[in-house]
Formats: sequence, structure tokens, C-alpha cells
Amino acid sequence: MFRLLRQPYPIEEPAGVALRRAALIGLFVGLFLLIFQPFGIATWQTPYKTPKILGYGVVSFAVTALHFLVWPRLFPAAFSDRVWTVGKAILLIVTNILLITVANRLYLVALTGIKPGMSSWLSMLAITFLIGVFPSVGAVVAGYVIRLRQYVRQAAELPVHTPPAVAESVHTELTEATSLTLVADNEKDTITLQPGELLYIESSDNYCTVVYLKNGQPIKPLLRSSLSRLEGQIDRADIVRCHRSFVVNLDRVEKVTGNAQGYKLHLFDGQFQIPVARKYNDSLVAQLKAL
Repeated sequence: MFRLLRQPYPIEEPAGVALRRAALIGLFVGLFLLIFQPFGIATWQTPYKTPKILGYGVVSFAVTALHFLVWPRLFPAAFSDRVWTVGKAILLIVTNILLITVANRLYLVALTGIKPGMSSWLSMLAITFLIGVFPSVGAVVAGYVIRLRQYVRQAAELPVHTPPAVAESVHTELTEATSLTLVADNEKDTITLQPGELLYIESSDNYCTVVYLKNGQPIKPLLRSSLSRLEGQIDRADIVRCHRSFVVNLDRVEKVTGNAQGYKLHLFDGQFQIPVARKYNDSLVAQLKAL
């Protein structure tokens, strides 16, 4: 079980997806309470009862939207694909459930003015946790298994690619006189190389690491530049964006593997493993099959 909790799990998703999830959760909470009126709501005598009940859904939407949008942007390193796991995904969802419970209880206090005691708070949180933890664990584990099978199977169907020898690649590129020059933001710092030498480019904050081969060994100089800027300086179909943080030379991809987070591109005898974001899956797989 503990091994499963440490397995990689996808975290990357657009803000629109998080907002839609929050809207669905808020809608479910609001309509559920309005239709079934549990927890004594059916006997609640108050003006504007329906809007007040639907207010629980609004609170749930706000908490979920903040939870899934704010934390990953405040602490990107803690929410990166490199460290995100099944256990952390479960913890994130369960924490959201508990925060919704606390926020809605505070909303009730604001409406009625009745403040619950400590035992009431603890009982409420314990019940919510026990109710929420099992479907949360089940949903994450099911998602992990489905994604793992999908990406492992599809990656196994991709052909193994043998890149050309470095010397041959460089000779070809020199003959064609198509050297590649990458220019930093200051328009002064540059890196000039042959396209066949490039392995990948990785962005980090305001810098990019350009990983390429020199005398048959990888070197990693830095350029102060955005990845989009460097990508715009490359006009080659075989050097493409595969992730928000990576541009990769597909001619240097030796094999593709998969896990629950998606595909991994293996370069330079497996020393480098580059992730593929879901939005690039179809186009990148098609290009790899065409190599």
C-alpha cells in the first residue's frame, strides 16, 4: 500500500479544468442540500431559505477553486510532476473536503450566530474525513491504474529509435551548413551548435539549460531566456516542445516508456528522461512513429 502511495501521479492541468471541477463540486453540494435537506435543514425556519442553502454550494466552489488553483501556483516545486504522487493526490482531495466542511460550518455560524463547541467541531471533522477518505482514495487509485495501463501499453507500441552516431550527425549538419544559434534575452550571450548535437532544452525560472553533445559528452550551459523565446529561434520539425518546461530533439529519443503521469522520452542511453505533457501526446507520438 505504501509503495502505491509513492507512485507518480499527474498534477498538471489547465486553470479552466480546476475551475470546472470546483463548479461541479459547488453545484453538487448546493443541489444536494437543497433537494434532500439533511442535518436538520428541513426544519430550518428562516427567510430566504433557498438562497441561503445554495450559499453552501458557493462556499464549496470558492474553497475548491482556491485550493486547486492557488497552492500549486504559490508552491510550484511542491506540485511539480517530479515529486507528485498518488499519496499526495489523495491528501490534496481529502484536505479539500475538510476545508469545505470547515468553511460551510463557519458559513452556518455567520447565518445563525450559533457557535459550536470544540467537541462538535472534532466530531464534524472526524465524520467528514471518514466519509470522504474512501471515495477519494478509490478515485485516485482508479485514475492511477487506468492511466498507468494506457501509457505503458501505448509506449510499448512505439518503435525503438536508434539515433545516428554523433560524428555522423555533426558531419551531416556541417555539410548542410545549418548550424543553430540560440540567443539570450540580452542579445549578447549565445550558444551555437549543430542541431544533431542538441538533446533537449529545459526551462527553470528565467533561465534555460541547453543540453547538447560536445565531443560526444553532454554539457549543460545556461542562457537567460524564456523557453518560448528559444523555441521561436528553432525552425526544425524534429526539435519540438513536449512539455511546458522542455523542448526536445526527437532524433535523439532512443525509446519511450510510460507511467501514470504520461510518456517519458529516454535520451543518451537513458541518462535523461524527458516528460511529455498530455496536450502534446498525439502530435508527438505521430512524429515519433514517422522517424
